[in-house]
Amino acid sequence: MTYETLLVTNDNGILTITLNRPDSYNAVNEALTTELQAALHLAAADDVRCVVLTGAGKAFCSGQDLKDAPKSGSKRDLRDSLERRYNPIIRAIRDLPKPVIAAVNGVAAGAGLSLALAADIRIVSSAARFVEAFIAIALIPDSGATFFYPRMLGYSAAFEFATLNKPFTAEEAQRLGLANMVVHPKAFAETVRSVAATYANGPTQTYGFVKHLLQKGTTQSLEEMLALEADFQQRAGDSADYAEGVQAFIEKRSPVFRGR
Repeated sequence: MTYETLLVTNDNGILTITLNRPDSYNAVNEALTTELQAALHLAAADDVRCVVLTGAGKAFCSGQDLKDAPKSGSKRDLRDSLERRYNPIIRAIRDLPKPVIAAVNGVAAGAGLSLALAADIRIVSSAARFVEAFIAIALIPDSGATFFYPRMLGYSAAFEFATLNKPFTAEEAQRLGLANMVVHPKAFAETVRSVAATYANGPTQTYGFVKHLLQKGTTQSLEEMLALEADFQQRAGDSADYAEGVQAFIEKRSPVFRGR
């Protein structure tokens, strides 16, 4: 597929999707959401073991492109925009049974921040900033933001962030739980490659099980999680990767996982 707003590569099992509208700080237009949905479908392929989402130029994603108005000049249908364009992207990231890394190279604002928070892990350049942004135009946080904020920040901090439009530095984001790693810009690309390679060479199926269970664990009871763990542990134990892991341990060597 030819993309107008993305750069998409697959290198040794690492599918890198780069938002590629640098002149607008990778603001999201209709074409970008359409292409991003299509690119995320590629992640289901067996030769993809890990996904990296990042931005071209100085920004990760500045959110919805407010200049991308309906051609007719009519009022934007925000419900349609979310249900047709944004929500399928967030669901695709959360449902993908593989690790998704947000490599936040610069500002992440509005829906762009929601995109980063939907990922499983966030590696953030120390030059980046997190900006909620919605309230500045009298809109509510969307694209999953009201789901992610209270789980990561707690209610009070989430309310403050969502209503005061105060940017977070990368260091503040890490302290509050929005960022997993903060890296100097000069070390950023190599750090992302290293972490992505670790996931790409790991037990992909098991990562998917962990991702599923941790998401369930936020809403299910202890008894329900104990039952799910027993089920998924058996599935993991039936995998070729488990057999390889045990054999490698016995032979005192590094395992060579195939992701299944």
